[in-house]
Amino acid sequence: MRLRALVLALAAAVAVTVTPPALAGPPQSASTPAKVAAPAAFTHPGVVVSRPQLDFVRAKVQAGAQPWKAAYDQMTASSYASLSRAPKPRAIVECGSSSNPNNGCTDERQDAVAAYTQALAWYITRDARHAQKAIEIMDAWSAVITDHTNSNAPLQTGWAGSSWPRAAEIIKHTYTGSWAGSGRFATMLRNVYLPEVINGAATKNGNWELIMTEAAIGIAVHLEDRAAYDKAVSTYLGRVPAYIYLASDGSTPKPPPNSSIDTRDEIVKYWQGQSTFVDGISQETCRDFGHTGWGLAAAVHTAETSRIQGADLYPQVSERLRHALGFHTKYENGTAVPSWLCGGTIKPGLGRVTEMGYNALNGRMGIGMTNTKAYTESHRPSGTDNYFVSWETLTHAGNPN
Repeated sequence: MRLRALVLALAAAVAVTVTPPALAGPPQSASTPAKVAAPAAFTHPGVVVSRPQLDFVRAKVQAGAQPWKAAYDQMTASSYASLSRAPKPRAIVECGSSSNPNNGCTDERQDAVAAYTQALAWYITRDARHAQKAIEIMDAWSAVITDHTNSNAPLQTGWAGSSWPRAAEIIKHTYTGSWAGSGRFATMLRNVYLPEVINGAATKNGNWELIMTEAAIGIAVHLEDRAAYDKAVSTYLGRVPAYIYLASDGSTPKPPPNSSIDTRDEIVKYWQGQSTFVDGISQETCRDFGHTGWGLAAAVHTAETSRIQGADLYPQVSERLRHALGFHTKYENGTAVPSWLCGGTIKPGLGRVTEMGYNALNGRMGIGMTNTKAYTESHRPSGTDNYFVSWETLTHAGNPN
């Protein structure tokens, strides 16, 4: 009877949650939904930016309103928006640690950013040449690439795989001209990118899995792949609590799901030796703020896509995101670093990764975010990091949609 009761209890737990069990801390609040499944019908364009958001941006740029016009001018002045840009595809992209060797790594990432940039330029200007350039770039890669190799392959695939579906969504669902290669591009996403990112990277630093999950959910939307979408959501809901600490987690951060990291000593080591935990600190804070910024950006991007799809993940992660953004921008803004944090020394350089999260949490949800506001507004226009964070002042500053 005892065994039967245990089996029933476990079955009930699996039925209501996709978040793996944690070391410590209370169970998820009954008021918070435990799972957000794929939508019954996918919304297009629907990866990071929606049609209403794009319409808002277009109107602001046409009116010459700030900060959107300055952000648009910054984007169009970049090489990514050039109509003479020539893509540099290759069959096998080989990326070692820190992109060494770099056999196509930079080219792939930047061509993916360029495709997205051209797609945005098309939507705002309605100049078909930008749509055709985006198609040229996407077609060039889908005709050639077969694999990613070496140790950074999963992360590289995540970086490029985050930008590709953003571009494809805008072109496929708003451009009225021909894109004969759209099916081949979708096949590329399904066969070359999705298998590399969909299973996550449990034992790597958290920005890896969050970036890979962002790519997976964007690809799932473009392919209308419900199973991939649900798997990406499951990974996301396990990783965000293991990446950003809240006091409600208990004395120790949650361990990354599907990993062997499960003791306090192992968690402290995984958290770069940090043993004091406060609201908003991240697993990579004491590594450096740059990688932390990537993790936070990917976490926000995934939530933004889910919201567009009508299966909003923000309610489950907003508390962690607001604390994480506020915690890191506080020190970027000049607050003295206490001795208990990273031994009294941090490596700043969060990057221009806060615009989308600030708009979502402060602008739409009304959450006060003094530190994040100061940091975000002082770093406009946000530009691109040349990896996967691109033009977010343009697309998300003050965007109510």
